[in-house]
Amino acid sequence: MGLSVDDFKESCYDFFDMQERKQNIFSRLWERIRQESQWFRPGLGYKRWLILVFLGMALLSVGFAFLVLDVYRNAPDTWWLPVLSTLALRFLDRPIRVLIFGGIGVALILIGIWGSNRSLLRPFLPKDKPLIEALESYRRRDRGPRVVVLGGGHGLASLLRGLKEYTHNITAIVTVADDGGSSGELRKNVGILPPGDIRNCLAALSSNEDLLSQMFQYRFTSGSGLEGHSLGNLFITALSEITGSFEEAVAESGRVLAVYGRVLPSTLTDVRLLADLATDDEKILHVSGETQIRETHGAIKRLWLDPANTPAFPPAISAVLSADLILIGPGSLYTSIMPNLLVRDLAEAVQASQAMKFFVCNVATERGETDHFSCFDHVKSVEKHVGENMFDLVICNNHFEGDLGSGVDWVRMDMDLLQHASVYCGDLVDPAFPWRHDSKRLAKTIMDLFYERTGPLFD
Repeated sequence: MGLSVDDFKESCYDFFDMQERKQNIFSRLWERIRQESQWFRPGLGYKRWLILVFLGMALLSVGFAFLVLDVYRNAPDTWWLPVLSTLALRFLDRPIRVLIFGGIGVALILIGIWGSNRSLLRPFLPKDKPLIEALESYRRRDRGPRVVVLGGGHGLASLLRGLKEYTHNITAIVTVADDGGSSGELRKNVGILPPGDIRNCLAALSSNEDLLSQMFQYRFTSGSGLEGHSLGNLFITALSEITGSFEEAVAESGRVLAVYGRVLPSTLTDVRLLADLATDDEKILHVSGETQIRETHGAIKRLWLDPANTPAFPPAISAVLSADLILIGPGSLYTSIMPNLLVRDLAEAVQASQAMKFFVCNVATERGETDHFSCFDHVKSVEKHVGENMFDLVICNNHFEGDLGSGVDWVRMDMDLLQHASVYCGDLVDPAFPWRHDSKRLAKTIMDLFYERTGPLFD
């Protein structure tokens, strides 16, 4: 009896469905093989250990083979010798046996290594990224360029948050001239260097910015003696008394937060920021302290530190001299960036360093500090205090959308800057907070510009 048309169609559908299932199985198998073969790509630091395992297994196999041969040749003729001979596939030629047993051994070793590694690393695997990609990303950042960033405040923390996705070799050099808020209270009452900006940088560089960093940044809103203080500031203060030094307290805090890179104070001296301000009626006011400089209305004419010959923190100088890239800014121009560069030894180290030097200009002006400033005004203010022609590149924002609030203007690039320095302009604004940089955009722009000028430092 012949097949009906419907039966023939159904048979065809079954045939093609079976072929499609086979193709899907082979596609998934090939994709799995392709993914696992990524372990043998250069630069992961994995193959050397795999070769060591194979060498150890080979030596162990040779020793076991000698033992089996000794038993096989010298043992009396018993019933189990023919069984052993059969299991050893002696009825096949020796090269074929070598390939069979060798292939089975290699497969078992690979499966065992893969399974054991997965089991050991399962608690540490990122949820949204395969293990091979996580390892490759870590190795790439671990061999990234040595980047030194000088600044302070939220601008510096935002930049660090983006940079840690490209390199682990980051050194943030932070001002210790802050005398307001929780830091100012601790500085006055305990005699510790102000930890506020350092705390922000540690939290930004942390490998886990979820609960632990949020706790580090937590600020008490009530409680006698606690109100206004952040937990991180108190933590660093307590560690300073336990360890006996502020720098050791910062280092230990970094270990607790598992930070990528280092955060260093620009100096260990208790410094005070001083300024001469010109008022609207052309009077010169002498103002002492970062907080008073921010709050006093007038144009800043001169800025200096007391004591004037403040020595820099030696590890900060070493980091600057060995850097591949030095970033100055973003942050409050006169109260966050400049206090670092007013440390004479540190400014001289920046000038002497062979690293590329980028100045990251702020997105918006700051009330009472940089009112009506352009990008060129920012650059000239820095160069006025630390020397001309310091920067290889000035990075400016050219996206001017969003509400900045009253008394705040966009910092715009002008033609004077183009004639003075190399300039790059781009959309660097955080849409949620248009007066700040977007950390990811800014970090990507900086690293792209750096590699464009230097090429990759590592293959």
